[in-house]
Amino acid sequence: MKEKTISSMPGIPTAIGLFAVLLASVWSFIQFGAAINMLGVLLSVLVGGLCVLCLAGFYMVEPNQAAVLSLFGKYVGTVKDQGLRFNNPFYKSRRVSLRIRNFESGKLKVNELEGSPIEIAAVVVWRVMDSAEAVYNVDDYESFVHIQAEAALRSMATSYPYDQGASEQVALRSHAVEISHDLAAQLAERLAEAGVAVQDARISHLAYSPEIAGAMLQRQQAGAIIAARELLVEGAVGMVEMALDKLKANGVVDLDNERRAQMVSNLLVVLCSDRATQPVVNTGSLY
Repeated sequence: MKEKTISSMPGIPTAIGLFAVLLASVWSFIQFGAAINMLGVLLSVLVGGLCVLCLAGFYMVEPNQAAVLSLFGKYVGTVKDQGLRFNNPFYKSRRVSLRIRNFESGKLKVNELEGSPIEIAAVVVWRVMDSAEAVYNVDDYESFVHIQAEAALRSMATSYPYDQGASEQVALRSHAVEISHDLAAQLAERLAEAGVAVQDARISHLAYSPEIAGAMLQRQQAGAIIAARELLVEGAVGMVEMALDKLKANGVVDLDNERRAQMVSNLLVVLCSDRATQPVVNTGSLY
């Protein structure tokens, strides 16, 4: 079922014409009735009745709205012309909004790729692109969009880990753009048959489930401490190496391997310690 556009008559001129014909039929009814012309009276009543019947053919189409017309259950076409329109009075019209709409899904509890339970929600921006598919391919396209959005969100969340970790794998928390593109692609595939186009889809809520939130927080803190320590040790080793090279190049002191190792140990303790160190001054001989 694909959308096809049909023409329609402008409503206001048609209404004026029908009103004029109705007035003429009333006038002729009076005249034929006075002349006792039964054929003329019958013709006037018939014309007046047709004018009244034609009133059912008027309908209103607002901006960014489409009227889907059907005749005795058969799809006829779609009218997108704005304003008051007129078509066959036997046509049944159903208005479909073509405006951009959005909704936020509820918080879903799912297991991410590594099996940890998380809470996730998304905001989906969508609009109807094919009015015929939206009306006839699904029973209720708005409900269809909401249910399929939750299904796509669950499917996407189980395909990625919550945190990136040591690998370069795409993660829910660290790759928002990639995750949004994947979610939008899955939604577009699911909603294509309903004539709905997905404009945007983004994660609006992401967190560990309450029962494991404390443990995961400790895990994240431990990871952050380890990363900070690695950076600190790397910088400290570079500073110690630079200090030894400077001492040797300037001829300040000549250290043997044992004293060099002791100096390296002392410098690393000072540089890598997480609290201020207390120096001990040696007033005796270096050896």
